[in-house]
Amino acid sequence: MSQPRKTASNQTTTKTRTSKKTVASKASAAKKAASRSTAASAEQAAAIPLPQFLAAAGTLTLGQRKLLIDQALLLLEQNYVHLPLKVAMHAVNPLQRLRVMRARTERQTTDTMEAEWMFHRQMSSIFHSVRDLHTNYLLPAPFAGKIAFLPFMIEKCTDTDGEHYLITRVVTGYSAPQFGPGAEVTHWNGTPIARAVALNGAQFAGSNEAANLARGLESLTLRPLVIQSPPDEDWVSLSYLGLDGSAQELREQWKVTANLPPMTDLDALTPASAAMGLDLDSDEKARAKKALYVQEVVSLEGGETSAELAEPVAVSGADVATTMPGVFRARQVVTSHGTFGQLRIFTFSVNDPVAFRDEFVRLAAALPQNGLIVDVRDNGGGHIFASEFTLQTMTPRRISPEPVQFISTPLNLRLCRRHKDNPSGIDLGPWLDSLDLATETGAAYSAAKPITPEDGANEIGQTYYGPVVLITDARVYSATDIFAAGFADHEIGMILGVDDNTGAGGANVWTHGLLATLLNEPPPPDPTSPYVALPNGANMRVAIRRTLRVGELSGTPVEDLGIRPDAVHKMTRADLLSSNVDLLDAAGELLASMPNRRLSVTRTLAGTTLTVGLDVDGIDRVDLYLDDRPISSEDLGDDPVSIDILDVSAGQLLRADGYAEGVLVASRRLLV
Repeated sequence: MSQPRKTASNQTTTKTRTSKKTVASKASAAKKAASRSTAASAEQAAAIPLPQFLAAAGTLTLGQRKLLIDQALLLLEQNYVHLPLKVAMHAVNPLQRLRVMRARTERQTTDTMEAEWMFHRQMSSIFHSVRDLHTNYLLPAPFAGKIAFLPFMIEKCTDTDGEHYLITRVVTGYSAPQFGPGAEVTHWNGTPIARAVALNGAQFAGSNEAANLARGLESLTLRPLVIQSPPDEDWVSLSYLGLDGSAQELREQWKVTANLPPMTDLDALTPASAAMGLDLDSDEKARAKKALYVQEVVSLEGGETSAELAEPVAVSGADVATTMPGVFRARQVVTSHGTFGQLRIFTFSVNDPVAFRDEFVRLAAALPQNGLIVDVRDNGGGHIFASEFTLQTMTPRRISPEPVQFISTPLNLRLCRRHKDNPSGIDLGPWLDSLDLATETGAAYSAAKPITPEDGANEIGQTYYGPVVLITDARVYSATDIFAAGFADHEIGMILGVDDNTGAGGANVWTHGLLATLLNEPPPPDPTSPYVALPNGANMRVAIRRTLRVGELSGTPVEDLGIRPDAVHKMTRADLLSSNVDLLDAAGELLASMPNRRLSVTRTLAGTTLTVGLDVDGIDRVDLYLDDRPISSEDLGDDPVSIDILDVSAGQLLRADGYAEGVLVASRRLLV
């Protein structure tokens, strides 16, 4: 089938193709596999104990600490879009805490200032207090780029006896008595495991209780040091029921190693960095898990996160080969309710959103067409364009990208005024007039305008026609929260959650480095810019534009509220140890209860006469359009229909909209 033509208005959404990351070929990727595996083994062997790492950390001067506090005050007071919401909802005052901390540093000297780890912990605590995973204090060298880890993963399941915490993955080569996937953890440093998870979750707070617990569990064994303070303990004591049911004890030391590199430079002045909706904690952890447990994908990507290969490759657990093995996993799943497709999306963190969308379309087309399970668990987001460009492929409805708002401050007004004419490829003009008026009207926020181009969000239209179920969890965040919100707001299908809510992080996030660049580019730089370069590679991130819902919940913020699923499935032991078998069966049950539509359209052009063939299931009427002009409306039954249309030229766009009882349920576009 021919793809719809690209119009001039879509050119801005496709130009990023020139910057895609491409591994030369499948052969070259395979050639790198052995060396990458060897390098990964060497890297793990080079992991050092936490005390040894911390002994070499700590070089910030007193003046540099004051600078970091001052810049944190600037970002939170002048750029942070959720500050009024967070102060009201969580009864916190991060600005006052920073002011008190700044006053105390004035009474310190180089000899009396606190240990550096205590400074970082206080800064992190202040940023964590707003319970916004977009708004972070990022530790300087040597913490940046490093992860503290234990050589295993723990996940939670539920059965008739209550909650259980199981070992699900172990680093290659690690062993302990009766230890491995299926061993059940009962105590953590002498604390009952459920309580330990809750206490840890309170330290690394998410936007709701489900997010708190999910973060608390993950951070028991894995901590990106750029965003989380190092563990207080040098080692952990683990009590567990071994694989044979015996009671066992284990003491394991925290180690530190380098993480895989991020997908893009978030400080750079690029369309990708400006359109990011990314939970950095989840992104860092996802890369760390890949480095520790999924070396096959690391090898294929050749060290480039979210790399796009020249040829599709199938990795373990996948039925369909993909050019993006670190982004997608596609397979056919057999459930007690039928055979369906499962398309796992691990991240939206890509440089080329059009390539992302096109690979999603290709993979979905290779799976069963009677039902699709789109699984975004653990996905911390990424490029907002990628998430919203993909929605159109599963619905006949026109996609309305979610609008965003700046908070009204003098500094945000300066940023928008400098970039109102898109000199840098980042166009802030749509928000300028409302921010300018806010000075007189007292409006708290700018007008709400979408980040994602609406033409790009509707460029190709629907390509998958079966029912769709979206699987979410409490680690879904940022651009993935936006994806889930759009899925719900456009009534694409049903949402099945393994938690009661998503992570509830609806915002576009910018770094301190990007904000500083926006006032310095294009030349000449703004000599009055309040942003000052941070020492030792330290950084900060802030939710700069908040996201609002569309559809029936139009105007409702995503932040803190999240997306509640239509149905909830608590993960079982079989899910954790047998490829999500019960979860997928629950998704299959939902798919089997939903109508399955089919809209088959053929076209033949003879001279100037176009013959259109229609064959449908679950559709009783089809309206035809040529270059968006209505030309025919046909009531249909069980038999195929053929229609002749006169005065048609090659290259025109044919659109067929299918209805069931007056409701638009399917749409197909074809070039004549």
